[in-house]
This record gives sequence, structure tokens and C-alpha cells, in this order.
Amino acid sequence: MHPDDTTAVPAEDDEVLDRVRAAAALLAGRRIAVLTGAGISTDSGIPAYRGAGARPRATPMTIQTYLGDAGARRRYWLGGHLGWRAFTSPDPNAGHLALARLERTGAVTGVVTQNVDGLHLRAGSTRVVELHGTMHRVLCLRCGQVLDRRAVAEQLEKLNPWVRIPERIALNPDGDVTPESTRGFVIPPCTVCAGMLKPEVVFFGEFVPAARFRAAESLVGASDALLVAGTSLTVNSGIRIIERARRRGIPLVIVNREPTRADAWADAVIAGGTSSVLSALADRLDRVEA
Repeated sequence: MHPDDTTAVPAEDDEVLDRVRAAAALLAGRRIAVLTGAGISTDSGIPAYRGAGARPRATPMTIQTYLGDAGARRRYWLGGHLGWRAFTSPDPNAGHLALARLERTGAVTGVVTQNVDGLHLRAGSTRVVELHGTMHRVLCLRCGQVLDRRAVAEQLEKLNPWVRIPERIALNPDGDVTPESTRGFVIPPCTVCAGMLKPEVVFFGEFVPAARFRAAESLVGASDALLVAGTSLTVNSGIRIIERARRRGIPLVIVNREPTRADAWADAVIAGGTSSVLSALADRLDRVEA
């Protein structure tokens, strides 16, 4: 065991360290594209949809329900408002920071993330494709105007002065909470055309915008390896990225606590937490590049 590995991975995880070393040898000298999911943000306090410790959730909001059910929209916006400040306040963790460091050294070409929390950008990664959008912006479905979520929150609070954000909340993976009642709640309209607003995130049943997916494909196409971290690859958009890498025959490394849909295709699978494993992997790649 190398002494400088122990700061990232517990000493008893010898098997994980062996897999980290093998993955680093596979990735060394290559341009690495990264695909991340909710598992990379759990150490920042944001719950995941699946896996150990995931909070059970009722039927998620679909785009069909959002567009067709005014009551569901009120529940979504009130729950989202109660939770979004807590959702956007966590700091990037060691996993996010390790990937940003690898981008600065030139090893990582960029990150395609299924997350909407913005933590990769806050960690310092500059080439980030937010495949499922971001909770930090709001879109008008009529005129296409893009609004800052903070500005919309101010409108919401003026229209609903009775709403109080509790000190302690149980966040759902979408960054919302389940409100007890939506009675009297008013959703702010678009300030440009008074149209319907929607957070700039991809809902269940909604397609990833074509231009955004092409950007993700381009990032993978310009890379020599794909590193997947913190996702079980249950969502089809992630599998589509894996398929692009498989077609090119580039090495695939997966880091996730639980098995994924792509483990059988991977050249290396590391069953461990993303914070510790990505930190250890970044340390070894830094030494190789040096």
C-alpha cells in the first residue's frame, strides 16, 4: 500500500485500492470523459434516487402531469421552493473537487452529469454538460425566456407571504419536499409574457434536448476513455452515453457503490464511494502525469 493512498481510501479496503491502481494504469495518458450521477453528490448531503440509504419516493413528477394538472404544479412549486435553498446550499465534496483537479491537469476533458445541483461547476469544472438541466434556472414554456431561480423565488415569496421555509427539512432527490397543503398557493407567471414557468430540468417522460445530448456525445467523441461515477445507469440517457463509448471501443471505468447496468461492459469496476475513490484515482493519475 502506498502511504499517500491512505488519505483517500480506508486502509482496510485493500481490494478497492488494488482496483484504483488498475484503473489508474488503464486511464493514464488518456483523455478522460466523465459521466456522473446522483451518487457523487450524496456526500454533499443530497439524497440519491436509488441504492443504499436512498429515501423512498412516491410517483415522481412527469412532464405530462406537470402540464395537465394545476394542483400538481402547485405542489411541485411549493415543495420545490421549500427545498431548493437547502438543495443549492451544499458544498462540492472531494469527488467533485478531484474531477475538477483532473480537468485542470488536462487528464479530464469534461463532465457529463445527470445531476441538476450545479456542484461540478461550483467545484471548478469548466467543461460541464448538464444532461438533465439545472435547478438554478427557470424556463418559460410559452416564450422561452430563461429566468434566474433566485428572481423567481423572490416573486413567489411576494405572492405567497405566508410561506415559511422550515429550518429542518427532509429533501427529496429532486431538491423538493412534500408540502402538507397548497391551499392559497400562487405560482409566479413569466415576467415577459405571463406564460407557464418550469424549472430548467428534464422531467420524467421528457426528452433530453437534442443539442445538449449532442454536446455530451461530442465530449465523449473527443476522449480516449470514459469514467462513470455515482450512477446505477438506470436512466436511459446515461446508457446512451455508454453506448457511444462502446461503439468507439474506448476503455470504460465505473465507480459506484452498487452494481450498474453497464458493469458487464466495463474494463474496470470499483465498488466504493465516489469521494474516496475519485480522490485516490486523481492522486495516482497526478503521479503518473508528473
